[in-house]
Amino acid sequence: MSFKRSREKLPVTILTGFLGAGKTTLLNYILENRQGLKAAIIENEFGAVSIDDALIKDRKVTSSEEIVEMMTGCICCTVRQDLVATIKKLLQGRRDAIDCIIIETTGLADPAPVAQTFFVEPDIAESCTLDAIVTVVDAKHIVGQLDAVRPEGAENEAEEQIAFADRIVLNKTDLVTPAELSAVTERIKQMNPVAQIFPTTKSQIDPAQLLGIGGFSLERVMQMDAEFLDTDAVHVHDTTIKSLSIVTPDPVNVFRLEQFISSLVRVHGKDLLRYKGVFNVKGFEERYVFQGVHMLFTGTFMTPWKPTEKRVNKFVFIGRNLDVEQLQLEFAECRAETSLRFAQGSTVFCNVAEGFTEGKVLGHWDEGNAYRVLLQDGTEVWAPIDTNDFIRATKDSPLESDA
Repeated sequence: MSFKRSREKLPVTILTGFLGAGKTTLLNYILENRQGLKAAIIENEFGAVSIDDALIKDRKVTSSEEIVEMMTGCICCTVRQDLVATIKKLLQGRRDAIDCIIIETTGLADPAPVAQTFFVEPDIAESCTLDAIVTVVDAKHIVGQLDAVRPEGAENEAEEQIAFADRIVLNKTDLVTPAELSAVTERIKQMNPVAQIFPTTKSQIDPAQLLGIGGFSLERVMQMDAEFLDTDAVHVHDTTIKSLSIVTPDPVNVFRLEQFISSLVRVHGKDLLRYKGVFNVKGFEERYVFQGVHMLFTGTFMTPWKPTEKRVNKFVFIGRNLDVEQLQLEFAECRAETSLRFAQGSTVFCNVAEGFTEGKVLGHWDEGNAYRVLLQDGTEVWAPIDTNDFIRATKDSPLESDA
């Protein structure tokens, strides 16, 4: 992509959008299609655990670039001074090595205080220019997000993100009907009549439409919000929204994990604003990555764990009225067995369509299944977990204490 920037100031793009809209997907797409553009990436996560950083780092990032994480707070309030320090550090002796800075905010960030940083902080204003605020909008869920009842005094972040946008990436258009898309587009235009709207699926858009466009207008923002440069303004989050982060090294059983996720979506789907995780699944060399918004869920095995990489499970979910302790207990039940009852070569009974049928254990942890078993008729079957519901002993079954 062609990219022009001032020799004096480094252009900065603020990438915002409500939880699960597709910001990280867009960032990955930009990194894959930037045609030589060198970008420094600043990530902000609402919870204490980063899921997106590992997925972004799997993309091709040149040695002159950097990905910086800002955790345990919202970039628009509690960690704003960290943002100032981070930008200063990025610029030290390396200003000519990068073409731009992209800041991916948490989905609960008001973009206004972040944008304000580039006008009220003298060192930052001298070195950087705010190029544009790009807001990713979830076409499927935005109406519910805009209409959600907030506690008194709390801002509706989805409204703020749309109102301050210079470009709007209207994502997940494949999940709505043409009539719904038209209605959503019209509502967005009523809230922000000047921002150009780009309908997308999977956040796929030419990066040249979003970067280096000189789209931010301080004059327009001041007309919309006369207190934009007021550094004493306070951003009040919805206190009913909680974030739970889990990190554990214990491998998980894929069958139990799928049961947990299914129950999570079925029981808590309406209250889950965003959930995502990276898992170390017993029997697989690839990491299992999943993410979701309300009842919409996707999960797949992705890149293999690196030999020098510590395999851990990282899980974050953000929602309203969640029983954090109960969810922690339920996730703990996903842990894979540390030992299996039956050694390879053991004769066992396996639960198949015809009932419990005799067979021989061929192997352990074959593609995430506790056992692979050869039945007497030559059929191979799998027992996903080591319980009597799936696999039972015969009188001749030798037991194994360590698998």
